[in-house]
Amino acid sequence: MKKVLITGGSDGLGKTIAKELSKDYKVYIAAVDEEKLKTVSKLLNCEYQVCDVSDHTQVEKMIKKIGKIDVLINCAGLWIQEELDFNDYARIQKVVDVNLLGVINCAKACLPAMKKSKGGQIININSQAGINHKQERVVYNASKWGVTGFSKSLEDEVKKYGIKVTDIMPGKMKTDMFKKMNIEKSMADGLDPKEVAKLIRFILALPKDVNIPEVGIKNILN
Repeated sequence: MKKVLITGGSDGLGKTIAKELSKDYKVYIAAVDEEKLKTVSKLLNCEYQVCDVSDHTQVEKMIKKIGKIDVLINCAGLWIQEELDFNDYARIQKVVDVNLLGVINCAKACLPAMKKSKGGQIININSQAGINHKQERVVYNASKWGVTGFSKSLEDEVKKYGIKVTDIMPGKMKTDMFKKMNIEKSMADGLDPKEVAKLIRFILALPKDVNIPEVGIKNILN
């Protein structure tokens, strides 16, 4: 059974993806809150690892414990808003470290084993913010544009090893991301995370020699 590692897997989209895949794959979820991880892992019958993806030493230890990862799904992410000069420096650092550096750290740690086996898949959960620009979201969008560039360049770099890279860019989703930041925002026109999870299942079912390097997905109302 193939091993799938989902970062940010204790809630939101990551949890939904884990639920979609847990019956057919050996799923590991990773996040920083161990209590949430324990609850979700029992609910979905999957494994968990406590890990801050922005810390490469923690990421390396996690991958060493799990062993070769067949599919890495980088889903961990943080939100930041307001005009740039109102953003807290510590929050700016953390958002960039998790949203961009975390993706890089996890991919880097998984690649040696994938190269050795001449196969594997890396799916980066990006955002429409990775191709668009908007005021009061400059730091968040910058982190996501970074993921876009990273995904495209990595796909070029590793395809010769039989490794696939897919950059998924959802629009607004019905998750608690805004609620966690005490931001009141209607999610009525948001995309159901289950649809993103189904898309990932479809991508993983493609033949070994077929890849979708980039895909946008959103509710037609937003």
